[in-house]
Amino acid sequence: MSERCQEALHCRPEDLQEALSIHTRKITDSCRDKDCIEDLRVYLTKNSQFVLDSAAGARVRCADLLYTYIDVEPVAFDRNHYCIDVTFYYRILADAMVGSARPAALYGLAVFSKRAVLCGEDSHAHIFTSDTRLGQLDGLTLASHNRPTAVVEVLDPMVLSSKVKEVCDCSCGESVQIPGGIRELFDEELVLSGDKRRLFVTLGQFSIIRLERDAQLIVPVVDYSIPTKECCTDPGSGEDPCEMFSRIPFPAQQFTPRGCDRHNDAGDCGCYTTT
Repeated sequence: MSERCQEALHCRPEDLQEALSIHTRKITDSCRDKDCIEDLRVYLTKNSQFVLDSAAGARVRCADLLYTYIDVEPVAFDRNHYCIDVTFYYRILADAMVGSARPAALYGLAVFSKRAVLCGEDSHAHIFTSDTRLGQLDGLTLASHNRPTAVVEVLDPMVLSSKVKEVCDCSCGESVQIPGGIRELFDEELVLSGDKRRLFVTLGQFSIIRLERDAQLIVPVVDYSIPTKECCTDPGSGEDPCEMFSRIPFPAQQFTPRGCDRHNDAGDCGCYTTT
Protein backbone atom coordinates (compact mmCIF):
# COMPACT_ATOMS: atom_id res chain seq x y z
CA MET A 1 0.00 0.00 0.00
CA SER A 2 1.29 3.50 -0.85
CA GLU A 3 2.21 6.05 1.81
CA ARG A 4 -0.57 8.31 0.53
CA CYS A 5 -3.21 5.65 1.19
CA GLN A 6 -1.77 4.98 4.64
CA GLU A 7 -1.98 8.68 5.53
CA ALA A 8 -5.60 8.84 4.32
CA LEU A 9 -6.50 5.95 6.59
CA HIS A 10 -4.58 7.44 9.53
CA CYS A 11 -3.12 4.06 10.41
CA ARG A 12 0.23 2.34 10.55
CA PRO A 13 1.17 -0.39 8.07
CA GLU A 14 1.26 -2.98 10.83
CA ASP A 15 -2.37 -2.13 11.71
CA LEU A 16 -3.64 -3.30 8.30
CA GLN A 17 -4.84 -6.87 8.60
CA GLU A 18 -6.17 -7.84 5.19
CA ALA A 19 -7.85 -6.69 1.99
CA LEU A 20 -11.61 -7.20 2.10
CA SER A 21 -13.94 -7.52 -0.89
CA ILE A 22 -17.18 -5.56 -0.43
CA HIS A 23 -20.31 -4.98 -2.49
CA THR A 24 -21.51 -1.37 -2.72
CA ARG A 25 -22.95 1.15 -5.16
CA LYS A 26 -20.83 3.32 -7.43
CA ILE A 27 -22.15 6.76 -8.42
CA THR A 28 -21.94 6.95 -12.22
CA ASP A 29 -23.38 10.45 -12.68
CA SER A 30 -25.23 13.12 -10.70
CA CYS A 31 -26.74 16.58 -11.03
CA ARG A 32 -28.39 19.22 -8.89
CA ASP A 33 -31.39 21.44 -9.59
CA LYS A 34 -32.91 24.63 -8.24
CA ASP A 35 -36.50 24.56 -9.52
CA CYS A 36 -38.94 27.45 -9.35
CA ILE A 37 -42.30 25.72 -9.80
CA GLU A 38 -44.78 28.41 -10.85
CA ASP A 39 -48.57 28.25 -10.47
CA LEU A 40 -48.80 24.65 -9.33
CA ARG A 41 -52.42 23.63 -8.86
CA VAL A 42 -53.49 22.43 -5.41
CA TYR A 43 -56.09 19.66 -5.38
CA LEU A 44 -58.01 20.44 -2.20
CA THR A 45 -60.01 18.03 -0.08
CA LYS A 46 -63.79 18.11 -0.44
CA ASN A 47 -64.40 20.24 2.67
CA SER A 48 -61.49 22.56 1.89
CA GLN A 49 -62.79 23.13 -1.63
CA PHE A 50 -66.23 24.03 -0.23
CA VAL A 51 -64.63 26.67 1.99
CA LEU A 52 -62.48 28.11 -0.82
CA ASP A 53 -65.46 28.51 -3.17
CA SER A 54 -67.01 31.00 -0.71
CA ALA A 55 -63.82 32.56 0.72
CA ALA A 56 -62.55 36.07 0.02
CA GLY A 57 -59.04 34.77 -0.57
CA ALA A 58 -56.45 32.26 0.56
CA ARG A 59 -52.75 32.18 1.38
CA VAL A 60 -50.56 29.07 1.43
CA ARG A 61 -48.83 28.59 4.76
CA CYS A 62 -46.37 25.79 3.98
CA ALA A 63 -45.70 22.66 1.92
CA ASP A 64 -44.46 19.21 2.93
CA LEU A 65 -42.97 16.64 0.56
CA LEU A 66 -45.00 13.43 0.97
CA TYR A 67 -43.42 11.07 -1.56
CA THR A 68 -41.19 10.96 -4.64
CA TYR A 69 -41.84 8.49 -7.46
CA ILE A 70 -38.82 7.65 -9.65
CA ASP A 71 -38.77 5.86 -13.01
CA VAL A 72 -35.62 5.00 -14.99
CA GLU A 73 -35.67 4.25 -18.74
CA PRO A 74 -32.76 3.94 -21.20
CA VAL A 75 -32.31 6.69 -23.78
CA ALA A 76 -32.88 5.50 -27.35
CA PHE A 77 -29.70 5.08 -29.44
CA ASP A 78 -27.46 5.69 -26.41
CA ARG A 79 -27.07 2.77 -24.03
CA ASN A 80 -24.90 4.83 -21.68
CA HIS A 81 -27.58 7.38 -20.75
CA TYR A 82 -30.89 7.07 -18.94
CA CYS A 83 -33.97 9.24 -18.46
CA ILE A 84 -34.98 9.71 -14.84
CA ASP A 85 -38.61 10.77 -14.53
CA VAL A 86 -39.36 12.11 -11.06
CA THR A 87 -42.79 12.98 -9.67
CA PHE A 88 -43.07 14.88 -6.38
CA TYR A 89 -46.21 14.82 -4.23
CA TYR A 90 -46.68 17.71 -1.79
CA ARG A 91 -49.13 18.29 1.04
CA ILE A 92 -50.17 21.96 0.94
CA LEU A 93 -51.53 23.77 4.02
CA ALA A 94 -53.27 27.13 3.50
CA ASP A 95 -55.46 29.67 5.30
CA ALA A 96 -58.71 30.94 3.77
CA MET A 97 -60.21 34.34 4.71
CA VAL A 98 -63.94 33.97 5.30
CA GLY A 99 -65.50 37.29 6.37
CA SER A 100 -64.15 38.64 9.65
CA ALA A 101 -63.93 35.23 11.29
CA ARG A 102 -60.71 33.42 12.08
CA PRO A 103 -59.00 32.04 8.93
CA ALA A 104 -60.10 28.53 8.04
CA ALA A 105 -57.45 25.88 7.40
CA LEU A 106 -57.32 24.37 3.93
CA TYR A 107 -55.18 21.49 2.78
CA GLY A 108 -54.69 19.47 -0.34
CA LEU A 109 -52.25 17.88 -2.77
CA ALA A 110 -49.90 19.36 -5.38
CA VAL A 111 -48.04 17.28 -7.97
CA PHE A 112 -44.89 18.23 -9.90
CA SER A 113 -42.97 16.14 -12.48
CA LYS A 114 -39.53 16.66 -13.98
CA ARG A 115 -36.97 14.75 -16.06
CA ALA A 116 -33.20 14.43 -15.96
CA VAL A 117 -30.80 12.59 -18.30
CA LEU A 118 -27.67 11.11 -16.72
CA CYS A 119 -24.92 8.70 -17.68
CA GLY A 120 -25.51 5.31 -16.12
CA GLU A 121 -22.75 3.41 -17.92
CA ASP A 122 -23.41 0.34 -20.03
CA SER A 123 -23.88 -3.09 -18.50
CA HIS A 124 -24.78 -6.37 -20.20
CA ALA A 125 -24.94 -8.37 -16.99
CA HIS A 126 -28.25 -9.84 -15.79
CA ILE A 127 -28.53 -9.37 -12.04
CA PHE A 128 -30.43 -11.89 -9.93
CA THR A 129 -30.87 -11.87 -6.16
CA SER A 130 -32.31 -14.32 -3.67
CA ASP A 131 -35.63 -12.45 -3.64
CA THR A 132 -36.04 -12.72 -7.43
CA ARG A 133 -39.44 -14.28 -8.31
CA LEU A 134 -40.85 -15.94 -11.40
CA GLY A 135 -43.25 -13.90 -13.49
CA GLN A 136 -46.48 -15.02 -15.14
CA LEU A 137 -46.26 -13.23 -18.49
CA ASP A 138 -46.71 -15.66 -21.43
CA GLY A 139 -45.32 -18.52 -19.42
CA LEU A 140 -42.60 -18.54 -16.82
CA THR A 141 -40.06 -15.77 -17.24
CA LEU A 142 -37.22 -14.84 -14.97
CA ALA A 143 -37.08 -11.27 -13.72
CA SER A 144 -33.67 -9.64 -13.86
CA HIS A 145 -32.33 -6.18 -14.39
CA ASN A 146 -29.20 -4.36 -15.45
CA ARG A 147 -30.37 -0.77 -15.18
CA PRO A 148 -28.76 1.62 -12.72
CA THR A 149 -30.55 2.75 -9.58
CA ALA A 150 -31.76 6.36 -9.40
CA VAL A 151 -31.56 8.23 -6.10
CA VAL A 152 -33.22 11.60 -5.47
CA GLU A 153 -32.40 13.80 -2.49
CA VAL A 154 -34.76 16.74 -2.01
CA LEU A 155 -35.57 19.30 0.67
CA ASP A 156 -39.05 20.40 1.66
CA PRO A 157 -39.96 23.22 -0.74
CA MET A 158 -40.10 26.93 0.01
CA VAL A 159 -43.47 28.60 -0.50
CA LEU A 160 -42.81 31.63 -2.71
CA SER A 161 -46.34 32.82 -3.50
CA SER A 162 -49.94 31.69 -3.91
CA LYS A 163 -53.14 32.89 -5.55
CA VAL A 164 -56.75 31.92 -6.19
CA LYS A 165 -58.21 31.78 -9.70
CA GLU A 166 -61.72 31.34 -11.06
CA VAL A 167 -62.24 28.21 -13.11
CA CYS A 168 -62.45 29.04 -16.82
CA ASP A 169 -65.55 28.17 -18.81
CA CYS A 170 -63.52 26.33 -21.44
CA SER A 171 -62.41 22.72 -21.20
CA CYS A 172 -58.88 22.89 -19.80
CA GLY A 173 -58.18 19.22 -20.47
CA GLU A 174 -56.27 18.86 -17.23
CA SER A 175 -55.69 15.36 -15.92
CA VAL A 176 -53.63 13.96 -13.07
CA GLN A 177 -53.12 10.42 -11.83
CA ILE A 178 -52.88 10.10 -8.06
CA PRO A 179 -51.77 6.74 -6.62
CA GLY A 180 -54.01 5.10 -4.06
CA GLY A 181 -51.32 5.31 -1.39
CA ILE A 182 -51.17 9.10 -1.77
CA ARG A 183 -54.97 9.41 -1.61
CA GLU A 184 -55.01 7.45 1.66
CA LEU A 185 -52.83 10.10 3.30
CA PHE A 186 -55.82 12.47 3.23
CA ASP A 187 -58.85 11.92 5.43
CA GLU A 188 -61.19 13.26 2.73
CA GLU A 189 -61.63 12.78 -0.99
CA LEU A 190 -59.58 15.10 -3.20
CA VAL A 191 -61.53 17.31 -5.62
CA LEU A 192 -60.15 16.85 -9.14
CA SER A 193 -62.98 18.46 -11.12
CA GLY A 194 -66.26 20.34 -10.73
CA ASP A 195 -64.72 23.12 -8.60
CA LYS A 196 -65.56 26.84 -8.92
CA ARG A 197 -62.26 28.30 -7.71
CA ARG A 198 -58.75 26.89 -7.65
CA LEU A 199 -55.75 27.47 -5.44
CA PHE A 200 -52.31 27.78 -7.05
CA VAL A 201 -48.92 27.88 -5.36
CA THR A 202 -45.38 28.73 -6.50
CA LEU A 203 -42.68 26.62 -4.86
CA GLY A 204 -38.90 26.74 -4.75
CA GLN A 205 -37.19 23.36 -4.55
CA PHE A 206 -33.61 22.12 -4.22
CA SER A 207 -32.83 18.57 -5.32
CA ILE A 208 -29.95 16.23 -6.18
CA ILE A 209 -30.39 13.34 -8.63
CA ARG A 210 -27.83 10.59 -9.16
CA LEU A 211 -27.46 7.20 -10.83
CA GLU A 212 -25.75 4.31 -9.05
CA ARG A 213 -24.55 0.88 -10.15
CA ASP A 214 -23.58 -2.16 -8.11
CA ALA A 215 -19.82 -2.57 -7.81
CA GLN A 216 -17.38 -4.92 -6.10
CA LEU A 217 -14.42 -3.21 -4.46
CA ILE A 218 -11.39 -4.34 -2.50
CA VAL A 219 -10.68 -2.16 0.54
CA PRO A 220 -7.96 -2.38 3.19
CA VAL A 221 -9.21 -3.53 6.60
CA VAL A 222 -7.86 -2.18 9.90
CA ASP A 223 -10.34 -3.95 12.17
CA TYR A 224 -13.98 -4.94 12.29
CA SER A 225 -16.31 -2.31 13.70
CA ILE A 226 -17.42 -3.32 17.20
CA PRO A 227 -19.75 -0.97 19.12
CA THR A 228 -18.21 0.59 22.22
CA LYS A 229 -21.48 1.97 23.60
CA GLU A 230 -23.27 -0.25 26.12
CA CYS A 231 -26.97 -0.95 25.68
CA CYS A 232 -29.32 0.68 28.20
CA THR A 233 -33.01 -0.17 28.53
CA ASP A 234 -33.78 2.67 30.95
CA PRO A 235 -32.30 6.03 29.92
CA GLY A 236 -32.56 7.43 33.46
CA SER A 237 -31.22 4.51 35.47
CA GLY A 238 -27.87 4.46 37.22
CA GLU A 239 -26.99 8.10 36.53
CA ASP A 240 -27.55 11.31 38.42
CA PRO A 241 -29.80 13.62 36.33
CA CYS A 242 -27.84 16.73 37.32
CA GLU A 243 -24.59 15.05 36.29
CA MET A 244 -26.12 14.14 32.92
CA PHE A 245 -27.43 17.71 32.50
CA SER A 246 -23.99 19.18 33.27
CA ARG A 247 -22.55 17.43 30.21
CA ILE A 248 -25.07 19.00 27.82
CA PRO A 249 -23.50 22.01 26.02
CA PHE A 250 -25.20 25.37 26.42
CA PRO A 251 -27.49 25.93 23.38
CA ALA A 252 -26.26 29.41 22.50
CA GLN A 253 -27.68 29.25 18.98
CA GLN A 254 -31.19 28.82 20.34
CA PHE A 255 -30.92 32.33 21.88
CA THR A 256 -29.72 33.98 18.67
CA PRO A 257 -32.45 35.89 16.77
CA ARG A 258 -33.06 34.56 13.29
CA GLY A 259 -33.98 36.42 10.15
CA CYS A 260 -37.27 35.90 8.39
CA ASP A 261 -35.62 34.11 5.47
CA ARG A 262 -34.18 31.29 7.55
CA HIS A 263 -35.59 27.92 8.41
CA ASN A 264 -38.44 28.20 10.90
CA ASP A 265 -37.99 25.29 13.31
CA ALA A 266 -41.20 26.18 15.11
CA GLY A 267 -43.37 26.06 11.99
CA ASP A 268 -46.48 23.95 11.90
CA CYS A 269 -45.30 21.89 8.96
CA GLY A 270 -41.55 22.00 9.48
CA CYS A 271 -41.08 23.56 6.05
CA TYR A 272 -39.56 26.63 4.42
CA THR A 273 -41.72 29.70 3.87
CA THR A 274 -41.14 33.21 2.68
CA THR A 275 -43.31 36.27 2.85
